[in-house]
Amino acid sequence: MLFELRQYRIHPGKRDEWVKFMDEVIIPFQASKGMVIVASFVAEDDPDLYVWIRRFDDEEDRKRLYAAVYESDFWKNEVSPKVPDMLDRAKIVVTRLNPTAKSVLR
Repeated sequence: MLFELRQYRIHPGKRDEWVKFMDEVIIPFQASKGMVIVASFVAEDDPDLYVWIRRFDDEEDRKRLYAAVYESDFWKNEVSPKVPDMLDRAKIVVTRLNPTAKSVLR
């Protein structure tokens, strides 16, 4: 099992729009392709921070699901063009995590 902790910097004033886009478009689409989205968050004290976590069975699963999502026509034509208006792609931070033996998330 592996996880991705993804931290995004949202353009000022765009957080509500981004959260709606994630909740209504990105998360449902990725889930329809088989990705497991464990959680998503906004920071209490930082209006421009959005964080979410995805889970994969292993590296092969991650590669397969990345291809299914990011190489799809829907992602290329409908999702990707809208993202730069809401978040700063250059500031995306992705941390890969492996659960410890006592982790509740597995």
